[in-house]
Amino acid sequence: MASTRDRDPPSTPLSRYRKKRDFQVTPEPAPPVVSESAADGHLSFVVQKHWASRLHYDFRLEFDGVLLSWAVPKGPCYDPKEKRMAIHVEDHPVDYAGFEGMIPAKQYGAGDVIVWDRGTWEPVGAPQEGMTAGKLVFRLHGEKLAGLWELVRISKPGDKQDQWMLFKKRDAWAQPLADYDVIKALPDSVITKPLGLIEEREPKGTRPVRSGAPQVDLSAAVTAALPAKLEPQLATLAASLPTNGDWITEAKLDGYRMLSRVAKGQVRLITRGGHDWTAKFPELAAEVGALPLISAWLDGEIAVLKNGIPNFAALQDAIDGAAKQDIVYFLFDLMYLNGKDLRKVPLWARRALLAQLVENAGEHIRLSQDFEAPPSRLFEAASGLGLEGLMLKRRDAPYESGRTQTWLKAKSRLRQEMVICGFTARGGKDGEVGSLLLGYHADGKLRDAGSVGTGWDARTARDLWTRLKPLEMDTAPFDVDIARSRRWSRRSAGSERWARPELVAEVEFADWTADGLVRQASFRGLRIDKPPSGVVREGGKTQAPEPPSKLKITHPERVVDPSTGITKADLVRYYASIAERILPHLKARPLAMVRAPDGIAGQLFFQKHAERTAMPGLTAHDGDLWPNHPPLLTVDTVDALLSAAQMNVVEFHTWNSTVRRLDKPDRVIFDLDPGEGVKWGRVQEAALLVQTLLSELGLEAWLKTSGGKGLHVVVPLAPRLGYEAVKSFSQAFVRHLAKTIPERFSAKAGASNRVGKVYVDYLRNGMGQTTAVAFSARARAGMGVSMPVSWAQLNDLKSGAQWTVQTAREYLSFQQQDPWADYGSAAQSLASAIKLLK
Repeated sequence: MASTRDRDPPSTPLSRYRKKRDFQVTPEPAPPVVSESAADGHLSFVVQKHWASRLHYDFRLEFDGVLLSWAVPKGPCYDPKEKRMAIHVEDHPVDYAGFEGMIPAKQYGAGDVIVWDRGTWEPVGAPQEGMTAGKLVFRLHGEKLAGLWELVRISKPGDKQDQWMLFKKRDAWAQPLADYDVIKALPDSVITKPLGLIEEREPKGTRPVRSGAPQVDLSAAVTAALPAKLEPQLATLAASLPTNGDWITEAKLDGYRMLSRVAKGQVRLITRGGHDWTAKFPELAAEVGALPLISAWLDGEIAVLKNGIPNFAALQDAIDGAAKQDIVYFLFDLMYLNGKDLRKVPLWARRALLAQLVENAGEHIRLSQDFEAPPSRLFEAASGLGLEGLMLKRRDAPYESGRTQTWLKAKSRLRQEMVICGFTARGGKDGEVGSLLLGYHADGKLRDAGSVGTGWDARTARDLWTRLKPLEMDTAPFDVDIARSRRWSRRSAGSERWARPELVAEVEFADWTADGLVRQASFRGLRIDKPPSGVVREGGKTQAPEPPSKLKITHPERVVDPSTGITKADLVRYYASIAERILPHLKARPLAMVRAPDGIAGQLFFQKHAERTAMPGLTAHDGDLWPNHPPLLTVDTVDALLSAAQMNVVEFHTWNSTVRRLDKPDRVIFDLDPGEGVKWGRVQEAALLVQTLLSELGLEAWLKTSGGKGLHVVVPLAPRLGYEAVKSFSQAFVRHLAKTIPERFSAKAGASNRVGKVYVDYLRNGMGQTTAVAFSARARAGMGVSMPVSWAQLNDLKSGAQWTVQTAREYLSFQQQDPWADYGSAAQSLASAIKLLK
């Protein structure tokens, strides 16, 4: 029986909506009995991306209890010159704004729907009059759309369709389509991947109107005794800047973490490791004690500013010398105050209280300032000023001891603590340290991290010698073999002197090598506030890719594929939109690139090494990685990917191994290439037969289209065997197929050997051989894309180039699950399979 909500009298504004749908079949929301206006006075808007018989965008504005709706075939555009057709369709219920899902076949609008954008809108003038007159001007506050927009009716009375035009009004948000295509730049659901308001991410002189400053909310405070001890909250290193959520952003201070415990006016200054440093800084303790409080726990960092920038070396000099008056205590959190435990109070409220406390503090106590600007812009500014990076903290987060995801640290430079495991003498003479031998902990073991030999003066060199000489020991303290002959080949025998791992150094460096060593390191100072046991390897620099709106493309109009008109701008924007998906398949893998400087109809050439035109951002690996060969290249970042695309790279092909274990492949690939006369159904059948045989051998395989004529079957491996063994297995596997089903398969290369058959290419499993990577475009007419798919999708595939540069990203925006989600954790052994094939 239908619910009362389903009963919609035919006279209501939603009658047309109801008549078109069977709510026993479709998951779309049924209209309510009574339409309601927004309770909070804000009018919502939504843009839904709808792939029905063709892709289009449904633009909806809440008004008078319904969603006024237009179907926009090409979607919205920030370029005022672009007038987009908008067909006025039936009103929808307000609940429809949150609908995502699949409308079943044979239902009106059958196909997939996602919420592409959402937010609030403000009419300019009277909206009812605007609808009647056929001219509606409004301002949007969305996650992708902002600024002034206009809808203008262009149809005449009696026309079959009520046609309007949607376009952007000229304001600070307007920008040419050649510079920014919001449809291609941001194709995904904002429910699956929320972005937050664009006006907060990228303010352009105006911000969304707020209802006044928020009141400090202390409802989560708990009456409790002052904790005797409190472990500080720690930040997680961010691989990239967050693009959604509400974050408080501060500068990452280059100093020592310091907590303050105040009990009845008595102050203790406590380091991150729990050491009492009150005696070291009596003046700071006195200024904390002068704050208007009785009992408290405060969190902050001490630093010394040089030219307005925190300077770690200056802080060390101040601590060791007489310049302690230069030390500033930057406070950034308040966990307890006057009988109330505030740790469950939202961060913004804790900081608001803290700001009141330090308003009239002494000259050496300051509030750590937060900044109202997009993290990407702040990160760029911090890097330019020479700051270490940023701290990003969830605005509504509680205070949680230990390392958390609600506090992130974004590093503009590679820098971290290292355990000092040994040293060498400067010039071979005792008295001054020439270099420090470094280590870090991983999996409970102390591992070699290389060395640092710069960053100190003669006085520091003598001080380091004085500290390290009493710690000297006969053997290396590492728990993992350091491969002495390779690691210390540049030093004379016996020059290294090992030390008990009791001291910690702060080190800045250019990069990690494939073997886990620091490269181009520079000593910044000793960390007397951190224990060696807590030193672990952190990741690399935080990636802050340039926003798509700022992506500059040289010669964007150049046609890459004459058969479709795909331009260089289309190709570069495709790779920009696919970066987060393709990079895991590219990172740390040597590659070959297919470049097409004159388009795919012109001359193509492979590039494997750095001797040709340089591409900024790509990593060139030293020649000793692969002896007697030029340096290999890898694409490890968004910048590198887009740099290659800018240099007319169409295809990316990768090795079956990574630079870390170059001689040990971690996958085996079977390339199914149909010969002349082979229909697509035979290729699908061949893939299924390959999967079946692999399954009988105890191996799980993953499937992707090649982007060309065939399919790729990929088997992930544990990197234990060398290339010869893996290639021999793949050859035996293919020969077995060809011998068992000779009418279907060929194991021999050459067009004449594969007529009417599927050639399974095992040669791609040799040392230095490459295969088109997942999501790579192909330099063929139509520009197909190699797309990971599930085995359940095999029967529905139409060709190996089913998705192209023009359609692949749109297809992916509707996919809720990654068919290769388990690929990375499925390392398998070939041992049993090799035995079974013999």
